[in-house]
Amino acid sequence: MPSDLATILRLADSAAAAGGHVLHRYWHEGVELRDKSEIGGKSYDLVSDADLESQSVIANLIAEEFPDHALMGEEDLVGDTGAEHLWVIDPLDGTNNFLHHVPHFAVSIAYYRGGVPTVGVVHNPITGDTYTAVKGGGAKHNGNPIDASSVTALSSALIGCGFYYDRGAMMRSTLAAIEDFFSHDIHGIRRFGTAALDLCAVASGMFGAFFEYKLSPWDFAAGQLIVTEAGGKISDAKGTPLGLVPSSVLASCPGLYNAALAITTKHHPA
Repeated sequence: MPSDLATILRLADSAAAAGGHVLHRYWHEGVELRDKSEIGGKSYDLVSDADLESQSVIANLIAEEFPDHALMGEEDLVGDTGAEHLWVIDPLDGTNNFLHHVPHFAVSIAYYRGGVPTVGVVHNPITGDTYTAVKGGGAKHNGNPIDASSVTALSSALIGCGFYYDRGAMMRSTLAAIEDFFSHDIHGIRRFGTAALDLCAVASGMFGAFFEYKLSPWDFAAGQLIVTEAGGKISDAKGTPLGLVPSSVLASCPGLYNAALAITTKHHPA
């Protein structure tokens, strides 16, 4: 691994751990959550001081090391997506799980160089599970190499999915796709509520595929690299390469990608 990328990885790893420490503290001490309805969000689209403090800690660590790098994050951290060096931060992916004390949420940090995802870290501060990837260097779980599943039939796979906050047409599209997957005798559907970790589940071979019809770039920025470095495939749910804009997402092991894509394309919201 080039020395500069090793430095970036160490920083991303330590920043994710620092943000995770904030979440871990609030997890045990309690936190007041607020919804985003006052700024046009839904009553079930939640934010807390934990999100905000985690992002602040992460952003400050990165800025101290690389003051000229751009930062983009979920909580009103707007970065220049055309910057040569861009960090994409989700300080708490899985806020509803966090609220309900479900120990399945994560800090997600990605570093983009020249618009290309180059380093990714996803960290669950409760379980200690940490997934990392460096472009061209493979993907790891807690320091051990991981690979996407080798299955080639949907009938041999467990499929992950997510639901966007929209509970109208997009929800119905998701349910229709789930029904279609079941018609192919899949082993089952799982909806865990943390897209960053769902992508890592594809990378580590737990899920044969994962789809969601709308995610923000900080939801998938790190996971995207982890999937590809584990040998998986990822795109939007119509097969178009992902950018740094809100998008549908399909991630899959290579042997299931075309079959999964046919289903997610068929039911993709307009």
